[in-house]
Amino acid sequence: MTSSSLADERSKRMIHTAGCIIIGDEVLGGKTTDTNSAYFAKFCFSLGMNLKRIEVIADDESEIVEAARRMSEKYDFVVTSGGIGPTHDDITYESIAKAFDLKLTLHDNALQRMKALSKPHPSQPNFSYDVPSPALEAKLRMIRLPIDTTRDEEGQVLFVDDQLWVPISVVNGNIHILPGVPRLFTQLLDGLKPRLLPRLTDPEGKGIYRLLFSTPMAESAVAPYLTELAKKAEPKGVKVGSYPRWGKARNTVTLVGRDKDFMQSLISEVVKNVDGILVDREDEADEPGDEDKES
Repeated sequence: MTSSSLADERSKRMIHTAGCIIIGDEVLGGKTTDTNSAYFAKFCFSLGMNLKRIEVIADDESEIVEAARRMSEKYDFVVTSGGIGPTHDDITYESIAKAFDLKLTLHDNALQRMKALSKPHPSQPNFSYDVPSPALEAKLRMIRLPIDTTRDEEGQVLFVDDQLWVPISVVNGNIHILPGVPRLFTQLLDGLKPRLLPRLTDPEGKGIYRLLFSTPMAESAVAPYLTELAKKAEPKGVKVGSYPRWGKARNTVTLVGRDKDFMQSLISEVVKNVDGILVDREDEADEPGDEDKES
């Protein structure tokens, strides 16, 4: 099968697994706090997708090339965040193009949308799309997209929000390149949802269940029981989790899986062994004045 045929197959296959690549020196350097991966994790859970990996990498061509190739091969649905702005260090498009031997192409529809929906910055009152300038070149940098000319362009560039000119570039059939700006990332990801639903085995995540138990016991105290519980639960596809809540008197134990009946059959057992209660929110059983205890 040719690389083009593989890309076409990836773009249509059912989505079971997902991966996320956060790209940015500013995240690794501590200047910017990444919130996009957390939003993506919730997005995947709500749609029944199994998010397998989140990576944060530098604005470095070799790092982006390696991560893009590996994740595209391994996961059904991949998103990247960051590195598609107008400056010299925004190299995501060119790096992912290199990863799959593609050329960057100025996308005319994206240009027309940019002209219609993007207002000139107050510092550029004389900016014109008709007059060559460094500012124009910087803007065009954001719509030179990796395009596989051996494939139909439909599906390689998506516009999912009528209020935004920003495209979602789809490379190798399953890598979706999104901006790092949180407002744009979330808006575009939400706009992508209707296109994903037909490819999901569990649309809306209705087959994934999460049970929360609030316990006053330290993690070290419940660890032996949870180890035995996990041995019993994991063959049923149910994951057992334990999460300390620093500064609070109560910790949280979770069950996550698809076998609702099996999970419900464990409730009384878990409640008894962790001296806990079933809750809807982690803080539901907190009381004013609760003090931190050993976790």
